Amino acid sequence: MSSNIRVPKICQHCGAEFIAKTTVTKYCGDNCAKRAYKRRKREQKVQEVTPVVAQKQEYNQQQLKDKEFLSIAETCTLLGASRMTLYRQIKGGKIKAAKIGRRTIIKRTEIEKLFQS
Repeated sequence: MSSNIRVPKICQHCGAEFIAKTTVTKYCGDNCAKRAYKRRKREQKVQEVTPVVAQKQEYNQQQLKDKEFLSIAETCTLLGASRMTLYRQIKGGKIKAAKIGRRTIIKRTEIEKLFQS
């Protein structure tokens, strides 16, 4: 037994108008249905990864709070500034830094002094 229902609808993927033969049809054709399915799956994967990334950033911030001496990269992360900005501050004498071999280390109290004065 077939139905003679003809319902004008708009495709939820591409926005084109089409005539649906059932009341539950969402897409104008097979290609739009497949593309919408792939988009849904991609968004699900992104939603699964997002909490892991946020958790990792929180973990890194927690590690930085416990350290007494910070590297240039860690200081940049903590301050939200670029490496070149940090090097300019060191060269200008606003931040005191120590060199150990090729590595530059900054004491946490030096960073806190920036915001006190």
